[in-house]
Amino acid sequence: MTRATLIRVRGQVQGVGFRPFVWQLARKYGVAGEVLNDPEGVLIRATGDALPDFIEAISAQAPPLSRVDAVECADHVFDVTPASFEIVASEGRGAETRITPDAASCADCIDDIWGADPRRAGYAFTNCTHCGPRFTIIDALPYDRSRTSMARFEMCRDCAVEYGDPADRRFHAQPVACALCGPQLWLEGPAGREAQNVVEVAARLLAKGAILAVKGLGGFHLCCDAQNAEAVQKLRRRKHRPTKPLAIMDRLEGIARYADLTPADAARLQDPAAPIVLLRKKAGMLPDTLAPDLDVLGVMLPYTPLHHLLLRHVRGPLVMTSGNLSGEPQVIANNEAREKLSDIVDGFVMHDRDILRRLDDSVERETPQGPMILRRARGRVPETLPLPEGFESAPQTVAFGAHLKSAICLIKNGQALLSHHLGDLDDALTWEEFLKADRDYAELFDHQAEVFAADMHEGYRSAQHARARAGTAPYVEVQHHHAHLAACLAENNWPLDGGAVAGIILDGLGLGTDGSVWGGEVLLGDYRSFERYAHLAPVPLVGGDAAQREPWRSAVMRLDRVERGAAADHLFADLPLAMIRQAARAGVNAPLSSSAGRLFDAFAATLGIAPDRQSFEGEAAMLLEALARRAPAEESAYPYMFATNQAGGALDDSDLWADWAKDIEDGLAPEAMARRFHAGVAASFALQARRLIQQGRAKAVVLSGGCFQNALLLEETLSRLKDVPVLTHRRVPANDGGLALGQAVIAAALFPTNR
Repeated sequence: MTRATLIRVRGQVQGVGFRPFVWQLARKYGVAGEVLNDPEGVLIRATGDALPDFIEAISAQAPPLSRVDAVECADHVFDVTPASFEIVASEGRGAETRITPDAASCADCIDDIWGADPRRAGYAFTNCTHCGPRFTIIDALPYDRSRTSMARFEMCRDCAVEYGDPADRRFHAQPVACALCGPQLWLEGPAGREAQNVVEVAARLLAKGAILAVKGLGGFHLCCDAQNAEAVQKLRRRKHRPTKPLAIMDRLEGIARYADLTPADAARLQDPAAPIVLLRKKAGMLPDTLAPDLDVLGVMLPYTPLHHLLLRHVRGPLVMTSGNLSGEPQVIANNEAREKLSDIVDGFVMHDRDILRRLDDSVERETPQGPMILRRARGRVPETLPLPEGFESAPQTVAFGAHLKSAICLIKNGQALLSHHLGDLDDALTWEEFLKADRDYAELFDHQAEVFAADMHEGYRSAQHARARAGTAPYVEVQHHHAHLAACLAENNWPLDGGAVAGIILDGLGLGTDGSVWGGEVLLGDYRSFERYAHLAPVPLVGGDAAQREPWRSAVMRLDRVERGAAADHLFADLPLAMIRQAARAGVNAPLSSSAGRLFDAFAATLGIAPDRQSFEGEAAMLLEALARRAPAEESAYPYMFATNQAGGALDDSDLWADWAKDIEDGLAPEAMARRFHAGVAASFALQARRLIQQGRAKAVVLSGGCFQNALLLEETLSRLKDVPVLTHRRVPANDGGLALGQAVIAAALFPTNR
């Protein structure tokens, strides 16, 4: 018998070339033994004189796509002394480890598609252990080829040699394939089916103004020439998407021609997640119809070999927007694409590798304060977040998020797994996708929920589902804005007993504990409890959901509240003012609301921005931010809410509208008014949070809620909190996409030892 060490490596360590990396380390340090995948991660049994150096190198030199959370060692005994170091077969089934997110094509694989080897030159599915599909093709753990949508593609002899050689970068790359044995590409266009020169034919069609549906990693994109204003307008007409921004794809050198590209932006674009990144656009370089009246463009780099091939032939930026019908999830199957997208596109670029998991592109932006994730999807999931100190005994918990921007969160073994963006649960297909995701994540990660959580709004489908799933198990109803606060705490590793914080929570709508609709609050609380310290003075939300779509409704209610109804009469003379005023007086479908999101809508409407109707959620606020960016940074803040009581409570906006009226009378430029508004909101809420810090009641300030996706609002707020600790979102959306994380940690805090 030989004394040895058993080494357990936990983290994101499967599907990233970890075993061949360990094999190469073992050869370097003269270590004998074996390495394998199992349900808990990577397991190593090893012996040798240089074992300490070998163990240290495991985390210090780990592969680029891996994330090592822990390296644990225990004594081991070999019955027979190993003569070498081997990679052996996976053991067990289950899911204590993590799956790697899909990763953009690496530089070596891109070199391969431009090379001379006929197996890989021009091949649209080239990949290796450092890149390619992962989460979108896996069916079960451990991550082996037989449990992916590549199972039906039998490897040719050459691919099998690469797959079996630990020294090759394609060793056990489960999607490994080449033109002889792997997935195939074809085009269905005006001239019928084309299986030869597919990329060249597609490029010619795009150059002529065609719209194509292109199958990607997590679904289909709708694609056209981004420089062709007529093609862009045709896409908008066919998709019934009049003004919502369209994402574009280009190479890095091309992006620099029409967008301001900082080093941080470039680094984010080149991240293996390959997200859409919001960049400040240069005027006049591309059609304004890509993002009408906005100062930013959503841009991403090509992240599959097919994308690289297309861009080389087109030689310019391409629109790459989600392939779906309005309000529905992105399509992923070939027949589904033919059925739903035929009226939009002129042709299809398809392939025969099935997509097993529907994933939109992630959307992110860089700010002076760091990265900000707006939509957490492809490339970011299923990454996990370590839970803060104090959650070590947290039971397996599941939380079901909100009704819009829905997502699910699982807690297990000290980690939180926040699902991909699912969408609006009012849509029947999104609801089906939500139910599928619930089953899918539970099975894939071997999750046995002991505690359940959801929003306290009983009308949310997510809450109804959570209650039904919980049965007799512990079930926690979580107030919407408390969940926002807790999500930011958890993301920032705030300890369970770290003390209370002042949470500035600004968003659209969330049911409050008093039965009204909240959305502009300063909360004082922690994971377990909270109190509402200050909030916007409420006004009727006339028409319920209609008030979210039509900003003029909120503007009229705000102006009426401060006795400026005559101004509303003048601004919105052609709209049914009498009807909504009567509804407000009668309290008919007019719940009181302190929503900051609706305040942004109201102010935008008074400046003539999307007053009648928004064509997409957040349009008015996005246009207002873009307008404000045109004004000098030193534009003074409105005195909005400053002259309020010193102990929180309702924050009166009378001074805001008084100054607004004076600015209108003086002819102040709309961009200056928009800038003053942002500064005033930031200053007012910062003042309330600062009071809690000064009183010793709070130890830090949290900024959360969808309004903090507004980079200008975030910047203005932080500038007024420079001398106090502030927690913000970076890896979890500030919007409702992060809500499930907050719900989950609140539930886990309330039921810490359920085992």
